[in-house]
Amino acid sequence: MGQSSSEKLILVNSEPDGIATITINRPASLNSLTRPMITDLAQAFKALGRDDSVRVIILSGSGRAFCSGVDLTVAQEVFKGDVKDPESDPVFQMELCPKPIIGAINGFAVTAGFEISLTCDIVVAAKGAKFMDTHARFGIFPSWGLSQKLPRIIGPNKAREVSLTAMPLTAEQAEKLGFVNYVVDESELLKKARQLAGAIVKNNQDMVVRYKSVINDGFKLDLHHALALEKERAHKYYDGMTTEQFKKMQEFIAGRNSKKRSSKL
Repeated sequence: MGQSSSEKLILVNSEPDGIATITINRPASLNSLTRPMITDLAQAFKALGRDDSVRVIILSGSGRAFCSGVDLTVAQEVFKGDVKDPESDPVFQMELCPKPIIGAINGFAVTAGFEISLTCDIVVAAKGAKFMDTHARFGIFPSWGLSQKLPRIIGPNKAREVSLTAMPLTAEQAEKLGFVNYVVDESELLKKARQLAGAIVKNNQDMVVRYKSVINDGFKLDLHHALALEKERAHKYYDGMTTEQFKKMQEFIAGRNSKKRSSKL
């Protein structure tokens, strides 16, 4: 990725185990996003998505908040055109990213921060974390998906309450509603995210990518069309499998079964 004045505000780290981390790193401003940070965040997801050594991405924020939204002191610079350019749209790039994205949410995830967390595939939140939608409070029209994703994830009535009142949704409430996967002590947040990432890394990388894609693509469709999509991709996948690949699958299953038998003796 090219150098930029805000590069240190979006930290990217790839590790040998296939886990990459992206950290929003402007803690003094509760990780509010400037225009260059937004572009760098988008480009970080684009680059990691194309990096064959990366298998899972963990997204977090440094300090007391995950992301307090767009820096409203530069609001005009951000809103006048950012969403028109997919290269500088982090949510667009996250949705294009084939690798699983785990959000590790601490403190506040406000508006743009809420939208970014909604785009993660798995969400782990620290106790006391809060999600807030302040679009209605500040007269900002949502453009990173909050108005459409939130009702589909937590139900329309609760989504209307969260968005129209601009009152916080706690991590504990979000877990009950199926948006947050786990609520943990803040000291355990990254450890839990890494534990989930490690479990994903152990699996067949090609199938992880295909599985994420079919879940996310199918979720946008009604059930009838989503089931047809799954069937179509399954047939295409199995038609492309070689005899050698089927043999390897059988050897893997046989190896696992023999391990189970020996562990019982």
